[in-house]
Amino acid sequence: MSEIFFEGYDYKNLLLFIPDADGKDRSREFALLEKEAIEKGAKLLCCAACQEVEAWLLAGHLNKLDKPWSEIRADPSVKEIFFADFLSSYGNPKAAGGGREGLMLETL
Repeated sequence: MSEIFFEGYDYKNLLLFIPDADGKDRSREFALLEKEAIEKGAKLLCCAACQEVEAWLLAGHLNKLDKPWSEIRADPSVKEIFFADFLSSYGNPKAAGGGREGLMLETL
């Protein structure tokens, strides 16, 4: 995987890799990727996102949520458990992405 990851980025000074953690400890995998980047002359910083971007969209709509924010944020599967229902209730099924863009603009 790492060969594919670095392919096409060898001209960059710094790469950031911030995938969703899915509630798992990825530190060992990240350390291996960072080591390989150094060997290829690149600087790579890896960090698991505490939540998917969908969680932060929900944070802008606290008044529409049927559960406390602390409970939602603590769940490692926010997208699947909370966001899907929220999107079907408040999104626009005719818009691209089911209306994610409009909901994000409301969040901002």
